[in-house]
Amino acid sequence: MKITVSGHIGSGKTTVAKFLGEMTGYQVYSGGYFFRKMASQMGMTIEQFNKYAETDSTMDFKLNRMIEDFIRSNDNIIVESRLCGWIAYSAKIPAFKVFLDAPLSVRIKRVGARENLKELEEKVRMREDSENFRFKEYFNFDMDDRSIYDAVIDTTEGGAEYVAKKIYSLAFPDGR
Repeated sequence: MKITVSGHIGSGKTTVAKFLGEMTGYQVYSGGYFFRKMASQMGMTIEQFNKYAETDSTMDFKLNRMIEDFIRSNDNIIVESRLCGWIAYSAKIPAFKVFLDAPLSVRIKRVGARENLKELEEKVRMREDSENFRFKEYFNFDMDDRSIYDAVIDTTEGGAEYVAKKIYSLAFPDGR
């Protein structure tokens, strides 16, 4: 089985995917790792690279192709990224697709706890606006369209382990 975990910045994708990986024994793959790696190779911050990617669509296409190829060629995996559910959907790759969400204030608090950045809300909004613009412009995908997902889960309450257990019960309703 292939499981994708998508959602907004700070929604809990990475933490939930790690717990889900421990529960299933599946390999966890993070799309954010490759985006950060490309930004670093170009000597840019994530925010700078997001703006750059608005003018050079090849960056998003390269990242998406990398994720698509990985999902297509592997089984018993969990992939987490903002677009991995859409990537699996648009490439017609069978996968259990989950979208995680939480209010912006909750997501800002989570990101602030791990990154300790000044003016964090402005940076997160700018990053999301930039990414959402590119997703719509390059791929005709609207991040607010939840219709392609098998499950949409609010991560405000319950913690990451609780959310992972919920995903597990939905993905494997008869157990394993």
